Amino acid sequence: MTSFKPFPHRSVSWFTTGMVGVFLLSIFLRFWGLSRFNTLVFDEIYYVKFANNYLTHTPFFDGHPPLSKYLIAIGMWIGSHLPFGRDSLNSFSGSLRSSWSYRWLNALTGSFIPLVVAGIAYQLSSRRSYAFIAALFAAADGLFLVESRYALNNVYLVIFGLLGQWFLLLGLKHQGRRRNFWLTLAGIGFGASASVKWNGLWFLLGAYLIWIVAWVMRYVQSFRRADSTQHEQAQMHTPLVYLTQLNIWHVLFYLAIIPALFYSIEWIPHLQLNPKSGFWELHRQILQYHQRIGDGSKVHPYCSDWYTWLLMLRPVAYFYGTARNITEPLPVMGSPLPVGAGKVIYDVHALGNPALWWLSTAAILFLAWVLAQRIWFWATPSQGANASKFGGGWQVVDAWVALYFVLNYAANLLPWTRVTRCTFLYHYMSAYIFAMLALAWLVDRWLQSYRLGLRAVGVTFILLILLAFVFWMPVYLGLPLSSEGYQLRMLNFSSKWLPHWI
Repeated sequence: MTSFKPFPHRSVSWFTTGMVGVFLLSIFLRFWGLSRFNTLVFDEIYYVKFANNYLTHTPFFDGHPPLSKYLIAIGMWIGSHLPFGRDSLNSFSGSLRSSWSYRWLNALTGSFIPLVVAGIAYQLSSRRSYAFIAALFAAADGLFLVESRYALNNVYLVIFGLLGQWFLLLGLKHQGRRRNFWLTLAGIGFGASASVKWNGLWFLLGAYLIWIVAWVMRYVQSFRRADSTQHEQAQMHTPLVYLTQLNIWHVLFYLAIIPALFYSIEWIPHLQLNPKSGFWELHRQILQYHQRIGDGSKVHPYCSDWYTWLLMLRPVAYFYGTARNITEPLPVMGSPLPVGAGKVIYDVHALGNPALWWLSTAAILFLAWVLAQRIWFWATPSQGANASKFGGGWQVVDAWVALYFVLNYAANLLPWTRVTRCTFLYHYMSAYIFAMLALAWLVDRWLQSYRLGLRAVGVTFILLILLAFVFWMPVYLGLPLSSEGYQLRMLNFSSKWLPHWI
């Protein structure tokens, strides 16, 4: 087993300073030039119009639950009453609105995702260093950055699902009324995630899975010598060991009834605007809508199967335009360029940070493999006295944390194997965040190791991720690129390594 240096006592100041820096970086990158493309980008053509319909009381059909459109509509209403951000007016929504007004709330919401990720990381490990690395990685991903800068709905699905997970961990850590309070918030968070898209339920599925596994382990352990007393559990720096303190009634009320109540209540404004279809009829129509979409390039050129997401084989182009030089007005989507003219390229790709993405995939697969070995060792009676030690050589807390990552990753990825409609890379975001957490956890362990080689690997991974983020920044923010710059970042990878990037 790898040995680690004892974690030294450190003041809160470095952690607070680091987290404030990560948050300010997230804010800056999401708000800088937020209205520079004064048009509707990608699925803004749906969500911005739907949000405006709520403000103008116009009935409409939407293929997803309404919560994210409510939030975009609130942002549009607030934005229209502010004295700034009105220099980019357009009527693409059906009313005269500024692009800043329908994007700013998404940008603000996305800025908080690294902080929520840090909260989950800290609750899992009680390590500020791990929380900071996890937050840094979440702030250094391109897909989350792009999704936050436009009026799309995926950042709401992810942050509500993560809040549900964070509040669940806080609930496990407390007792009595404080536990009830946090579990209530967890149920609301899970219900809100499903109220953005139905696949938001998979955050809740991850919670169910780890709770079920905890009870199975307790049942198996009841036939063996108990390997951890209540006193020993209290020394473990993860609330996951208390999962079996939640009985079936806790789960039914806080993680089933409360999410269902929130989901049902949030439909009321939509049903009042669209009284011709009732609650169940609308759900039948939504299900039929998704069943009719189909799959393949004929449906949409950027459709991608779930297994391609692990290597980011097919990112999505959200915007592409050209101009003769950077002094010309910013182009609209697909603007033509005279043959032979020198050009500047504006490209926005829903592209993850390649270094972070591929290393995260390797990290979660590695943990799944190691965890499978450890569980086999633990579950095999022939292994003798050590067989009762969950983790077979790992510390118990390590095995619990790895189990948390793997089960939540599987819960957010594997259901897509049964989906037959066209899917996109951004559907992987809810699974990707747990792979990212797994990578940050490994990097933090390496940085605390006595072995110089492991510490060097940890530092190298962080540097690679930050350098890749800076290198691909122009295609996250839609900055002007020369033909050579665009070819270096996108075409070279497409032609040599990843032919479906473009």
